[in-house]
Amino acid sequence: MNNLADLRQSYTRGKLSESQVNQDPIKQFNKWFKQAQLAKCPEPNAMTLATATLDGIPSARTVLLKGISEGNFVFYTNYESQKGFELIANPQASLLFYWHELERQVRIDGVASKTTSDMSDEYYESRPLGSKIGAWASPQSAVIPDRSFLEKEEKSFLKKWGEHPPRPAHWGGFILNPLRIEFWQGRPSRLHDRILFVNEKNSWNIVRLAP
Repeated sequence: MNNLADLRQSYTRGKLSESQVNQDPIKQFNKWFKQAQLAKCPEPNAMTLATATLDGIPSARTVLLKGISEGNFVFYTNYESQKGFELIANPQASLLFYWHELERQVRIDGVASKTTSDMSDEYYESRPLGSKIGAWASPQSAVIPDRSFLEKEEKSFLKKWGEHPPRPAHWGGFILNPLRIEFWQGRPSRLHDRILFVNEKNSWNIVRLAP
């Protein structure tokens, strides 16, 4: 194996200053997100979601951002999955976007809550049939005997619901209300630009952090 300590990269593709960022972090995020799309970053809406138990035991996984609603970040999942249980018990959570091609990342800390049923219904109806049936077939995060279990469940629910399955009550959306949003731009010599927005009484305060 190569020596991991010798793996280094010089970041030279951009810079970020307080005068450059939009005073609204959601507008700044949307700007960067569009640039990530134009740069053809693979799955630019992929984000790491970090949650924790009430005891503070963390876990993280990659999920997909499905929208921004009134300044809140929206994603969908099985409410009975590990992340679903943890978010319901402890709504403190973090999101992380990393766009390698632009040498950028965005960190978002906030409080999660369930979306409305109407919002979950609307998104569920927009999904392909296979994804709809998958929400019924997979007891997400539960131990299962083998792959054939999922395949049998898929066939069973497809037979039961046909081409118009309803949204399962255990499946829906979460919105993350951001309290801190940090924009990170890679720079040479590891002297990266870090601009942090902190929500203070519904107003965003902007500060620079040392790299």
